[in-house]
Amino acid sequence: MRILVLGGYGFIGAEICRTFLTAGHDVIGLARTPKLATCLLPQVEWHAGDMRHMLQQEDWTHLLANVDIVVNAAGALQDGLFDDLEAVHHGAIKACLAACTQSGVARFVQISATGASRDAPTPFMRTKAAGDDAIMAASLDWVILRPGLVLAPNAYGGTALLRLLAAFPYIQPLIMADRQVQTVHIKEVTESALMAAEGRIPSQADIDLVEEQSRSLEQLVAGMRHWLGFETAKIQITLPNWLGQLISKAADGLGRLGWRSPLGSNALQSLEGHVSGDPGLWYSISGRHCCSFEETLASMPSTTQERWFAKLALLLPLMIATLSLFWLLSGLIAMAQMQMASDLLADAGPSSLQAQFLAAIAAILNIGLGLAILVRPWARRACLGMVMLTLFYLASATILLPNLWFDPLGALLKAIPALMLALITRSLLTER
Repeated sequence: MRILVLGGYGFIGAEICRTFLTAGHDVIGLARTPKLATCLLPQVEWHAGDMRHMLQQEDWTHLLANVDIVVNAAGALQDGLFDDLEAVHHGAIKACLAACTQSGVARFVQISATGASRDAPTPFMRTKAAGDDAIMAASLDWVILRPGLVLAPNAYGGTALLRLLAAFPYIQPLIMADRQVQTVHIKEVTESALMAAEGRIPSQADIDLVEEQSRSLEQLVAGMRHWLGFETAKIQITLPNWLGQLISKAADGLGRLGWRSPLGSNALQSLEGHVSGDPGLWYSISGRHCCSFEETLASMPSTTQERWFAKLALLLPLMIATLSLFWLLSGLIAMAQMQMASDLLADAGPSSLQAQFLAAIAAILNIGLGLAILVRPWARRACLGMVMLTLFYLASATILLPNLWFDPLGALLKAIPALMLALITRSLLTER
């Protein structure tokens, strides 16, 4: 069969594509960045598309030629610079459904979420429910799959949050530690999607994909610490809900700058209502229960890479904040001490006016880079700019003011750790 996977470059979508390819199907993928998607999954026929702007039926017609099945694995965690929940979860789905009906698509498989409903506490769940309702009202065949908290070797959203929390050394901070969560292995999500696409799940089935037993967030994080090979926390700190809300509001603000944080308000509000479902229908269809949390972790042993990810995910915000503060303060101090900075340059040869001009340009560049790294689309380029500018400063100082290398306070030597921090941060700022 020829299957179109929406969000095929994403956390769940990429695994669905791999499963369909292994089963011998022709897979078409929709991605915002098809060039990067092709590097990840070269066997997929990739098409460029941003579902935020695909809100009309005609936006989908060209993608559906000779397509038998559409699987929607696209999703956004939070409204932000890159994401629009209403457009991605509802508006684009309505337009796609209309095009599917016109093109004769046999079935639409929706990857939704447990707890999605019109009166849910979060925009994520409400917009997911609006998309689900549009699918149920459509005239074509459909199946809706509702995973709980999806666990996978990869990490994104809720799974990234678990690893981040588990990486705290010595202490274990938690918010809403008693909230109940049911998990599911990524392979069970992809296998159920394959069954749905191949017609092995009845039409109009609305299925929760969750393990039988729910666990508290405290138990999940403790299990994740053990799985990662970290020591049991010496002290557990339960943070008050108001502090959790403050953190989530800050994460929402960062979302407006393009950062997709697992600490956003949608994630925390979803926990307030618990992440749970009814495994009964899936058992009656498949004859088996989803793997338990312990079985899922046992099936994918952690390695050095998982431990690195957990620790670096915890440190990355601090690294970005440190670089931003370092470059901002460097520029602002230079602005405030412009005469001193220009006098230092003038001693190396340039005229006083030239020295003032060069010092001002350097200060403006420093401030600009310190601000640019805070905006997600610019962050990697800002890190590269920091590296290049630091190398320029070091080369210029070596030529004009070589004595600074022997400064007792290490004026030039201290630039080298900053350069390395920018290089490391840039390498971590990769999508998927």
